[in-house]
Amino acid sequence: MSRTTLPVALIQEKNHGDADANLSVIEARVAEAAKRGARLVLLQELHNGAYFCQHESVHEFDLAEPIPGPSTERLGKLANQHGLVLVSSLFERRAAGLYHNTAVVYEKDGSIAGKYRKMHIPDDPGFYEKFYFTPGDMGFTPIDTSVGRLGVLVCWDQWYPEAARLMALAGADLLLYPTAIGWDPDDEQAEKNRQRDAWILSHRGHAVANGLPVLSCNRVGHEPSPLGASGIQFWGNSHVLGPQGEFIAEAGTEETILMADINLQRSEHVRRIWPFLRDRRIDAYGDLLKRYID
Repeated sequence: MSRTTLPVALIQEKNHGDADANLSVIEARVAEAAKRGARLVLLQELHNGAYFCQHESVHEFDLAEPIPGPSTERLGKLANQHGLVLVSSLFERRAAGLYHNTAVVYEKDGSIAGKYRKMHIPDDPGFYEKFYFTPGDMGFTPIDTSVGRLGVLVCWDQWYPEAARLMALAGADLLLYPTAIGWDPDDEQAEKNRQRDAWILSHRGHAVANGLPVLSCNRVGHEPSPLGASGIQFWGNSHVLGPQGEFIAEAGTEETILMADINLQRSEHVRRIWPFLRDRRIDAYGDLLKRYID
């Protein structure tokens, strides 16, 4: 294997019922990915269970756990067992009444290399995350690992070019997005297509604008709403993009292990021909700190 090539795996899965069942499936999938040569594995958002944010219930806070905690211990052992870097997504209990949507990165020796708390928190029908998650307070700081500097962001962060840019400016080698996104099954097919295509286009834009590979791992399957609504059909379509927005690998709508080889030298080459960072007018961007320019 070339030092310039990074084999990666994205574990695209459905909910299997509870944390123990889901983690057991993850353990099997990561073992398979390791056998196929993966050195970096990305899991989907809130992979321990169902996407509980379809409703607001204080009982769902019982799912949260501290970091470090039971899941980080189990996942750290998994990373160590297979000698790879693993990116997970957990419901963090920081203190009583204080919770975050947190990505945790494990080094290949099983230690926690770092974590990222989701910064942008949605509040939309079926995605009532503001009830559960406090916005992150750790900024946009890449996490150093043995496979590179990982710019880890989470789901709703994917719609914000500022988040991707700040990770790039801080020296990220890759952008990674654990994700849980889908459509209302009752929507017309044209609307479903528009939503999915916009999601993919946003990631391609982050790759192009920053000259970086992008990895996005989404969940699959239909999850009914506790409110009696039609629920969410998670559309999968996890993907790995190169630094010009090109598809290196793309999944469909079923459970799968999406494997890809990333050329770590392409960002250098692409940024030489498209020097967007050089030409940024940082002297003229002050208004970006305003909510809106009236």
